[in-house]
Amino acid sequence: MVDCLSRDRVMRALLLVSVILLAIAVPAGAQQASPAAPVVDPDASAVQEQALLNEAARIQGRIDIPDTRASVLIQPAGRKWDHFHEVLLHWGGAIVILGMIALLALGYLVLGRMRISAGRAGKKIVRFSGFERFSHWLTAVSFVLLGLTGLNITFGKLLLLPVIGPESFSAFAQISKYVHNFVSFAFVVGLVLIVGLFFRDNIPGKVDVDWVKQGGGFIKSKHAHAGRFNAGEKAIFWFALGAGIAVIVSGYILLFPFYWTNIAGMQIAQVVHAVIAVLFVAVILAHIYIGTLGMEGAFEAMGTGEVDLNWAKEHHDLWLEEKLAESHSGAEVDGTPAAPTN
Repeated sequence: MVDCLSRDRVMRALLLVSVILLAIAVPAGAQQASPAAPVVDPDASAVQEQALLNEAARIQGRIDIPDTRASVLIQPAGRKWDHFHEVLLHWGGAIVILGMIALLALGYLVLGRMRISAGRAGKKIVRFSGFERFSHWLTAVSFVLLGLTGLNITFGKLLLLPVIGPESFSAFAQISKYVHNFVSFAFVVGLVLIVGLFFRDNIPGKVDVDWVKQGGGFIKSKHAHAGRFNAGEKAIFWFALGAGIAVIVSGYILLFPFYWTNIAGMQIAQVVHAVIAVLFVAVILAHIYIGTLGMEGAFEAMGTGEVDLNWAKEHHDLWLEEKLAESHSGAEVDGTPAAPTN
C-alpha cells in the first residue's frame, strides 16, 4: 500500500515537471519559428505634408457659419505670395527704382542739362490752358502721394520703422493707408481728364518714327521734328494709361476685398498692383527729370502754361508752325493770340 502511494506521487511529480518543461519549450520554439516582426514606420501609412498640399489649392474644413471663407485652414499658395511680398518685391522694387535714379544721374553727368541751343527768344507762346494744367497737376500730385504712401507699405517696415520706432511708425502707416485709399479717387479723376484732353494729340504717326531715328533731340547734330507731343511723351502717355488702368482695377479689388474675387484672386491683384506700381514710379521719375532738371524751359509748360518760342522751335516745331498759322489767319492760339515771331 505504501509502495503504491509512493509510485503515485513519483508519477505525479514527473507529470508536473513534464508539463512545466513543455510550457517553457513550446513558446520558445514558436518564437524561433515565426518570422521577425516588421519595423514600424509611422510615416508609411501617413500622408506626407507636401503630397497633401499638392492635392488641392486650399485645405478646407466644414463650418456652420455663413462665411465660407473662414473654412479655409491652409492655403499653400499663400507661402509663395508671402515670399513675393517679403523678398522678391523688396529686392525687385529697390533694383528698379534705385536703378532708374542711378541711370538718370549718369545721364545728367554725361549729357548735362539740355539747353535751348539758340538761347531764349524772350517771346512766349501758350502751350497749355489753365484747365489742362489743372488736370495735369491733379494727376501728378495724387500720383506722388500714392507713390510715397505705397512705398511706405512696401519698404516702411525695413527703412522707417527702425528710425522712428514702432508707435510712431504705426500711426504714420495708418495715416498713409487712409491717404492712399482716398487720394486714389483724385487720381482716377485726373487720369480720365488727361486722357480726354490729350488723347487725340498722342496718337502715334510717321513723324514719331522719324523722331526716334533722329535720336529724340539728344543728338545735337540732328533735329527731330515733333508735333504737340513727341514720341517720348506719347510713350509716357500710353504707358500711364495702361499702367493707370491696371493699378486702378487691382487697387479697388484690394480696397474692397472679396467683393469680386476669392483669396487667390486677392493675391494676384496684390502682385499686379505692386509690380505695375513699381514700374510706374520708375517711369514717372524719368518724366519728372526731363520736365525739370533735364531740359531747360520744359517745366514752364506746366508751370505757367507758356513756353519760350525758341524752345518750341527746337522741340515741337510742327506744333509751333500750326499755332503760328492759326494766329496769322486771325485765330487765337489756345485762347490767347500767339506771340509774334520777329
